[in-house]
Amino acid sequence: MYSAIRWRVRRVRGSMPGTGLRIRTLHVRDIRFPTSLGAHGSDAMHTDPDYSCAYVIIYTDREIEGHGLTFTCGRGTEIVVQAVKSLSYLVVGQDAGDIFKDFGSFWRKLTSESQLRWVGPEKGVIHLATAAIVNALWDLWATAEHKPLWKLLVDMNPETLVSTIDFRYISDVITKEEAIQILKSKQEGKGEREEEMRTVGYPAYTTQVGWLGYSSERVRDLCREYLSQGFTCFKVKVGQNLEDDKRRCKIVREIIGWDNKLMVDANQNWDVQQAIDWMKELAEFKPLWIEEPTSPDDVLGHAAIAKALKPLGIGVATGEMCCNRVMFKQFLQAGGMQYCQIDSCRIGGVNEILSVYLMAYKLGVPVCPHAGGVGLCEMVQHLQIFDYICLSTTKENRVIEYVDQQHEHFENPTNVKHAHYIAPTAPGYSTKMKAKSAESYEYPLGHEWEKMFNEGTFQRPHVPLS
Repeated sequence: MYSAIRWRVRRVRGSMPGTGLRIRTLHVRDIRFPTSLGAHGSDAMHTDPDYSCAYVIIYTDREIEGHGLTFTCGRGTEIVVQAVKSLSYLVVGQDAGDIFKDFGSFWRKLTSESQLRWVGPEKGVIHLATAAIVNALWDLWATAEHKPLWKLLVDMNPETLVSTIDFRYISDVITKEEAIQILKSKQEGKGEREEEMRTVGYPAYTTQVGWLGYSSERVRDLCREYLSQGFTCFKVKVGQNLEDDKRRCKIVREIIGWDNKLMVDANQNWDVQQAIDWMKELAEFKPLWIEEPTSPDDVLGHAAIAKALKPLGIGVATGEMCCNRVMFKQFLQAGGMQYCQIDSCRIGGVNEILSVYLMAYKLGVPVCPHAGGVGLCEMVQHLQIFDYICLSTTKENRVIEYVDQQHEHFENPTNVKHAHYIAPTAPGYSTKMKAKSAESYEYPLGHEWEKMFNEGTFQRPHVPLS
């Protein structure tokens, strides 16, 4: 089996440069869905989100494409689209095989462009654009290998997988050599774990019941619905009004009982002491964690909150808006997160996310991915399944977020059964959007947007978007 895996990796790395897998062009589109109309996705900081994405397609000289995206909330997507265009010159004209042979170095080239890095070295809009491009490249690689992304990662030998990671700035926590040895030590039982992911799947929790803009009756109905589907973990948005938070948490507890898990999410709305005081008031509902209690950049603030809430049995979960592996390193080192929440688009794509998984494993912090936005559930399932098979080898204190939105717009949507993500079987990163959906919801000229502008549901943008 090991020799077969090595042969497959060599085939990709050796044959691609000579078989014309040259990247001919890169196209990016502004795709937006009007989720604000139903308060879907609403929380303490994002009161009217229109779930959106900058959607990248990489075209090659062969009949193979790579599809990638980065999640946004509506306004501002056009800025990420422009950043993708600015970075695209580093990709177009390259041979994909050459990129994959030394992906770690290419990733550094993409994130360290000598002029563009000035407007956000590994953070902000530039890094969101990087994620969209990198995700498309991984989709291209997995598609060329006729494997789902998680299987591509699982089948790589440790040396090949580690070669895709840039260890600059994190070697004080984990080195290449350590990473290789950790992965080698996890080989036993891989086949059994892989089969488990194909049949049983990875446990999920739902945020669908907890959007801040939902009525009490809708919250009750959704709790009952997701209980009937087998969900045992539920997350509620909090942070705007304490008495309203108590009322909504009480509703959820009344429906799901006390044997099931409840998590709460403030979406960065509080100061540090405010977070501590607020959560002491919500402690009666026994939340497993408080997610993003304060600024996503405040490492020491999160650590202080975690220390204050530990006697109450409440952990801190954060990371969905953590901007790079260095910030993750500091959160993990400082005790600022008891649950590490990677996001498939917030940092620089699969390469950088792999480095976070390795650091979290070494420092003993479980990873519970953020998902729910456009394409996020589709992507993070691949990453967490890889982690289970090749790294953590456990599901204890680990779960993937699930929100039932926008899946119908993807060629290969998530397959969630009995509150478990079933491992994808289609080649790629599950990021290919249906052509009709992309055309209908491209902003602002897509058919669905034209219809809403004409009806007066949304105001047509005053400034032309490039």
